Amino acid sequence: MRWYSKIAAAALAAILQACATAPVAAPPPAPAPVAMEQRAPVTILVSIDGFRSDYLGRGVTPTLTRLATGGVTAPMHPSFPSKTFPNHWTLVTGLYPDHHGITANKMEDEARPKEVFTMSTDDPYWWNTAEPIWVDAEKAGIRSATEFWPGSNVAIGGTKASEWPYEMQGGTRPSDWAQFNQVITGEQRVNAVLDWLRRPAAIRPKLVTLYFDTVDTAGHTYGPDDKRTTDAVADIDKSIGMLVDGLAALGQPANLIIVADHGMAQTSSARVALLGIGPDDAHVVETGPYASLIPAPGREALVEKALLGKHEHFECWRKAEIPARFHYGTNPRIPPIFCLAETGWQLLDKPPKRDQVGGNHGFDNMAPEMSALFIANGPAFRPGVLPAFTNVDVYPLLRDLIGLPAKPGIDGSDAPFKDVLRR
Repeated sequence: MRWYSKIAAAALAAILQACATAPVAAPPPAPAPVAMEQRAPVTILVSIDGFRSDYLGRGVTPTLTRLATGGVTAPMHPSFPSKTFPNHWTLVTGLYPDHHGITANKMEDEARPKEVFTMSTDDPYWWNTAEPIWVDAEKAGIRSATEFWPGSNVAIGGTKASEWPYEMQGGTRPSDWAQFNQVITGEQRVNAVLDWLRRPAAIRPKLVTLYFDTVDTAGHTYGPDDKRTTDAVADIDKSIGMLVDGLAALGQPANLIIVADHGMAQTSSARVALLGIGPDDAHVVETGPYASLIPAPGREALVEKALLGKHEHFECWRKAEIPARFHYGTNPRIPPIFCLAETGWQLLDKPPKRDQVGGNHGFDNMAPEMSALFIANGPAFRPGVLPAFTNVDVYPLLRDLIGLPAKPGIDGSDAPFKDVLRR
């Protein structure tokens, strides 16, 4: 053996002897497990626009059905008129449209003769009659966030300049809000809510709203009984499933209030009634499931004679004589003559331009076709099936859930929930 081989062998033997006799070092201690944050429940108000209550029975909504079975459900009547903006504002103010001022999707106001309210109007003037729940929440130090809700982009209580750049003075919005854009997907909307809830506790919302529009769009386009509408219902159920799974992954308990603003009725260009009033006789503000119009000066008697009373497939009233059960007719934004079509019929001022089958809402709010979804699920609720109630009652329930005191002077009550709400 060469001399350097002998040296290497001796060195190796020494190393092996040291390893055999030296004490073995203990492994470092495992890090202590990080305790999951104990989170207080968040209240999440979800609107699925146009989700008729019986869509839940179509066998395509495993998540919503599970939430309903394990929570609280009921058929919910919209307020009249059964339109999108009036009812979304009712849900967050506890007032009938006649009282909160958003009386239609399209309105006129004598005090603003050159303006027309549409669903893109954000001037607080039109909205300031009532404060939505996020305003009271913010004033009480309860942080709110809205991933779309009609009116949530409005600075409530503020004023908007009449000239460019239309600066806003004062007013209250949610701490976080997003301007509605229809192309933002359901997945993106859910992820926005979950991102808010990943925040540190100091800037994490305690009241959240989330809005979906695709079921309503499908119902209008294809009709409530079309398979494509059912497909839209199934797709939204997946979005709700993403929300539920995301909350579980965060360890975030939530009281979910899932609602619709109205249902949907089948319509057709073959079921159209004409007003029979010319443009010289009256200014027609809206047509469709109902028509509202302002007689031209000097033509009041002629218009009333032609329209007031019952007709085949529709009925007309002076605004002060609209049946009391509708809770509608005192607000100055409601035109002097109001006509309501039979459910499923359309009331127009001119014949339709093409043959069409689809869906619409705005009919008698007590019609079965207008019945809206209601589900409540979370630690605040005992499971139960409730009798039908009207959507003015959702707002006082929301106040209970986020810890606001009862608000006097509203039209709703939390009485429907007394047996299922854990106080």
